[in-house]
Amino acid sequence: MRKIWWKILCSALLIYTVAYGMISDVPALHTLHETIRNLFYHVPMWFTMIFLLLISMIYSIIFLKKKDLKYDLYASALAHVGCFFGVLGFVTGMLWGQYTWGSPLPQDPKIIGAAIAILIYFAYFILRSSVNDEEKKAHLSGAFNIFAFIMLLIFTGVYPRMVDSLHPGNGGNPGFNNYDRDARLSAVFYVAIPAWILLGLWISELKIRIDLLKKDNSI
Repeated sequence: MRKIWWKILCSALLIYTVAYGMISDVPALHTLHETIRNLFYHVPMWFTMIFLLLISMIYSIIFLKKKDLKYDLYASALAHVGCFFGVLGFVTGMLWGQYTWGSPLPQDPKIIGAAIAILIYFAYFILRSSVNDEEKKAHLSGAFNIFAFIMLLIFTGVYPRMVDSLHPGNGGNPGFNNYDRDARLSAVFYVAIPAWILLGLWISELKIRIDLLKKDNSI
């Protein structure tokens, strides 16, 4: 992960996403209007969160099998960065909701589910900070991390599909496929997704290196 090519690619994709995403023409959609540009930020933030938290869970599974504490450290770092992007996704969603729905926090099942999922991960961090023994902390948090990711999928993917929602694809609202068919949106949206994911991996790498240095200095 220390090779520089993917970081250069990340920087180039982010510059394109932010710059072209701001100046490009967008379709005049009912209610959304210019706020559709948030498609380049809000949605990829959630994709990045899910991707990082998935890798975090995988590292927790690897730790539970191999009992190597470095994998627990990787899982913790990725969970922290994943939740950071989750909070960014939540905030950008609130801004979008204010201008399109008239409220930053409407009573929407997907918003409620996302809030619950993030709070479950906050409980994961609290659990880690409350246990001093490294082995015990790694085992408990590893099992909890698996549970947290399953709950994330249920509260953000399964539950909102069972009821009406203000979000695209629910309650008679058009799905995102109606938006990304527009060449002006897809030209940025499909670049924004890998751009933000690569940034998440970059920040995660830095977080892991910092945590390793702290661990080495504490020995």
